[in-house]
Formats: sequence, structure tokens, C-alpha cells
Amino acid sequence: QVQLVESGGGLVQTGGSLSLSCAASGRTFSIYDMTWFRQAPGKEREFVAAINWRGARTNYAESVKGRFTISRDQAKNTVYLQMNNLKPEDTAVYYCSATTYGSGDNYWGQGTQVTVSS
Repeated sequence: QVQLVESGGGLVQTGGSLSLSCAASGRTFSIYDMTWFRQAPGKEREFVAAINWRGARTNYAESVKGRFTISRDQAKNTVYLQMNNLKPEDTAVYYCSATTYGSGDNYWGQGTQVTVSS
């Protein structure tokens, strides 16, 4: 099992920045990649960014390319999402997810609220 705890959400004005963290514990050696998703009120959960845990390859949704950066610190078992030039449409609950090798199990954090005021 892998446990995930997100932090760093909050309220920010348009154009501002926030940094989210997702700390993993448990069977962290089994993590293949980690992904940030978000879910706005009344909308489906959507992909934001992903990072391969060992190789650090990254992938981004078109809507956040050039504004968000995903990174990880293996020593701290933590993945980060640096969000710059935030827009009101970025308002959502942001979730961290981990996928493991082998079984491909997915684990989720509890989510952290990001609100961007116009």
C-alpha cells in the first residue's frame, strides 16, 4: 500500500503562484509514476501532469503547459506541482495519485483545494 498526503493549496489571485506537495509513504519503492489530477465543481476529474518516478519523464495537459511544473524528490518521497500564472479556471480540488509497478494499483490522496480569484 502507498499513502499520499497533499498540501499547499489555498486562495490566490489571478496571475499568482502556488506550490503543491504530495508526500508518499508505505511501499514507495513500488511507485512507477505519480500524477496530479484536478476536479472542479460539476466537472469530471481531469489529468494535469505526471512524472515517471525513476526516470523523471514528465507529461502535461495542454491547458497547463508552460505554467505548471511537476517534479519529484526521491529522497523525500515527495512530488511537487509548481503552478504559475494561475487562472480562475484552475480552481479545483487537486489530487495526487500514485501508480505501482506490476499490479498497476492506483492510490489517491485526499485532495487539496486551489481557488483562483479573478
